[in-house]
Amino acid sequence: MKKVEYGVSIYNFILEEDTILGGDGREPMKILVDADACPKSVLGISMDLGRKYGIPVWTVASFNHSIDSDYHVAVGNDPQEADIKMINMTEEGDVVVTQDWGLAAVVLGKGARCLSPAGREFRSDRIEFLLEEREAKSKLRRSGGRTKGPKKRTFEDDRRFEISLERILLRPSGGVKTDGPLS
Repeated sequence: MKKVEYGVSIYNFILEEDTILGGDGREPMKILVDADACPKSVLGISMDLGRKYGIPVWTVASFNHSIDSDYHVAVGNDPQEADIKMINMTEEGDVVVTQDWGLAAVVLGKGARCLSPAGREFRSDRIEFLLEEREAKSKLRRSGGRTKGPKKRTFEDDRRFEISLERILLRPSGGVKTDGPLS
């Protein structure tokens, strides 16, 4: 049994043949969820898939959020505190769930995979465009303009997220070992 310490929590695990390994092949991958603004259904799907594949699911949120998780890290209420903690916890090969494009850019740079609650996988070759779009929208709002908010979450959104997360976890370059091609 190997003991691994992450932040304030300690957990034990046994590396078995079917354990999903991180990018370096030594430490198991983990799923990190930016739980401050994460829909409950996305958190539930992440937990279910984590259990299915034996992957620890870590949640990070400010102390004023009530999150039911085996591996939860509560941070202060300062702006960006949860994001900074997630950046510090993320390692190559991990999967991060966030809708924050800035956080996505940083964790992609660390070699992690990143997925939005809408099921959209952030990619290194597109993140710069998204950050430029975010800045343009922010500038518009600062000058008194308005931008559209998010649509109401649907069952299809949850299904798309579930399919996308499972596809990332099953990807041969760091996910579950498979005997054949993935569809």
